[in-house]
Amino acid sequence: MTSQAADRPDTVVASRRSKLTPEREQEFFDAVLDQIRECGYDAVTMEGVAASTRCSKSTLYRQWKTKPQFVAAALRSSRRVRFAGIDTGSLAGDLREVARCAAAWSAKDTKLHQALGHAVMQDEELARALREALVEPEIAALEEILRRGVERGEVPAGNPALPFIPAQLFGVLRVRPVLEGRYADPDYLVRFMEAAVFPALGLT
Repeated sequence: MTSQAADRPDTVVASRRSKLTPEREQEFFDAVLDQIRECGYDAVTMEGVAASTRCSKSTLYRQWKTKPQFVAAALRSSRRVRFAGIDTGSLAGDLREVARCAAAWSAKDTKLHQALGHAVMQDEELARALREALVEPEIAALEEILRRGVERGEVPAGNPALPFIPAQLFGVLRVRPVLEGRYADPDYLVRFMEAAVFPALGLT
């Protein structure tokens, strides 16, 4: 009897969770990330997301106990690998394509990175979710592009710049809005690649 009573809350929660469709769940995730981009992390509340998606706040709290857990789940749901599949046959061509690809989503992702800046320093789960969703997959894909360039003999394996290319790319995406008040567009990022990254790698 005691065991049944102990098991009941989990059963009820599982039952309630199962009623939320993947499409509805994604609607909640999109709403919270959009609000973070527009208003900042601190200004977003579970109540506000509930109002914008026309659901009860209890629905959100049943699924995700706290705002950080909710946002972490939303970040993981947005995991994309934009650089995957880039293969022009040369490292220079691949890096130019990486630049164009990064420019296509720089505004949206940079806003999110900036809006979460302080929060991820305070919450390890948020920081981990951000890395897993928006950073690590792209770094892995970029490192694969660089590895192919090394295998083709375009860059020496011991080139000291190789480990810093991801940091250069992510850094310029984050810093241009601060320095110039504009997000990195395709022309800017391609010129950055050719002027800063190519010389470091010995590419022409």
